[in-house]
Amino acid sequence: MDLKVIWTSGDKEVAMKMVHMYVYNAKVYEWWDDIELVIWGPSSKLLAEDEDLQLNIESMLKKDIKVVACKACSDSYGVSDKLALLGIEVKYMGVPLTEYLKSDAKVITF
Repeated sequence: MDLKVIWTSGDKEVAMKMVHMYVYNAKVYEWWDDIELVIWGPSSKLLAEDEDLQLNIESMLKKDIKVVACKACSDSYGVSDKLALLGIEVKYMGVPLTEYLKSDAKVITF
């Protein structure tokens, strides 16, 4: 079963102690068949500015966790290019999110 994690919080502690920890461990311990982390809203700005969080994303990418960012959101914060340089796929996410919600995938938001 697939898991889609929508990370919207601009709070570093939420990112470190919940979102990133869960996503990484869910992959390592194979709790889900496929995991995708979606960076949406204020989380895109936080990630672009915070080296600790960037290192977490690098670790996720090395574990083959798919990481994408909402282009409309990251454009609004002026960080799309920075996120792309981190190896994150930056694309419009309205349609994909709608498809996730209509599918059998589990969607969780932080």
